[in-house]
Amino acid sequence: MRCFFRLALCCGAGLLLAGCAGTGAFTESGKASFYADKFEGRRTASGTVYRSGQLTAAHKTLPFGTRVRVTNPRNNRSVKVVVTDRGPHVKGRIIDLSKKAARKIDIIDDGVAPVTLKVIRKAQ
Repeated sequence: MRCFFRLALCCGAGLLLAGCAGTGAFTESGKASFYADKFEGRRTASGTVYRSGQLTAAHKTLPFGTRVRVTNPRNNRSVKVVVTDRGPHVKGRIIDLSKKAARKIDIIDDGVAPVTLKVIRKAQ
């Protein structure tokens, strides 16, 4: 009987989280970094070409095409980016930003900085 209640609780929580992600309520906090210059012109996991002058990002799980608002809590600056790649591939980081996006929220000098993410529009 206890197993049934655990299963029901887990399933209910999973459905709740899935419902939140579908409505754009997905948020996440952690550390952000930005792409090194060597990636300029290379293909991303979505097949697009990385350009440092565009407002794009890499995230481990969000679908390609998802629009995300990234906010630097130190200065309250935010930027809207589109997920076009997978990553970051460094433990403890939640998003890699294009250089233009990193510049807009003023994390270039720090290299790695705390951020919060909020999904604005999830890709279909």
